[in-house]
Amino acid sequence: MENQKRLQRPVNGKMIAGVCAGIANYFNIDPTIVRIIYVLMFFMLGTGILLYLILWLVIPQEKISY
Repeated sequence: MENQKRLQRPVNGKMIAGVCAGIANYFNIDPTIVRIIYVLMFFMLGTGILLYLILWLVIPQEKISY
């Protein structure tokens, strides 16, 4: 069975809740780039905190498999 790409918040490598790190992992880019884009959106659009909280609730936590 082929592994499907899933948007998940990582257990490791997160700063607050792992939303930006999860998005970066999904798109296979550096998490710093996503964090910079998020901060720019926060200051330009003013919807940063609400968007982050919604994504924190919607994006599932990564499951650890041993």
